[in-house]
Amino acid sequence: MNPVYGATAAARQGDVSAELIRAIVNLVGTGPVPLGAYTAAEIFSVGGLIEFLEQEPSQEAISEAVRSLAARDLITTDPGDEYIEVRGDLGIAVAFQQRTRLVVDARLTGTEPDTPWRFLLMPQPEKVTLEVRIDALGIHFYSLRTSTNALDRLLERLPSGDRGPEDADLDAVLSASPKTALVTVTSWPESGAREKTDVVLAREGEHLHVFLRDPGRPDRFKAQGIDRDALRRLMERLVVVPSSAVASSG
Repeated sequence: MNPVYGATAAARQGDVSAELIRAIVNLVGTGPVPLGAYTAAEIFSVGGLIEFLEQEPSQEAISEAVRSLAARDLITTDPGDEYIEVRGDLGIAVAFQQRTRLVVDARLTGTEPDTPWRFLLMPQPEKVTLEVRIDALGIHFYSLRTSTNALDRLLERLPSGDRGPEDADLDAVLSASPKTALVTVTSWPESGAREKTDVVLAREGEHLHVFLRDPGRPDRFKAQGIDRDALRRLMERLVVVPSSAVASSG
């Protein structure tokens, strides 16, 4: 299997091949599929995850990234053609990212220096998820997993504990917690209107504190008083992807 897809070429070619999607989904069913590790500049140069990057790479970094990808035969272009083609595992990652209509963006504090501090999950209608782990150096580690496995891995890294009180104060809890997380779930249905849900988590002693925005005052976060099991149910509700929710490649 040697798929060729491009961040810009895909707009010209139409949707990702249904046969390729089925083949990859079947492969993920046998176990996780690693898709490589890439710098932020390499990802930016092929149009991947642009809005989720911490900052736009410099032009020098982008130029070097293009040379590196070309040397590894991961990108190519025909003479006189304005489009690039992204090949191999990176091409698969970009193709799945393009069809995503829901992204889970989790940022953690209190992590070890050599472990990822940020996780992006892009669930697909076929119940597989494109997972991106980001470490302190900005290296993005891509893999495809079953959606259940990807959510399990995220929950393992989030703060956990017993049910926290419902009257907890967000600022007080965050200042006392050695481990916190902000999880933002962004979805954009066919209408194109983006919807965001923020979940703030913190561990204080043996307690897990979970905060959601107060519906009556969206500028405030309200403690939910839920435990780890209830947190899983909350996350499962937030990351449901309708079977028809596939973004256009363009």
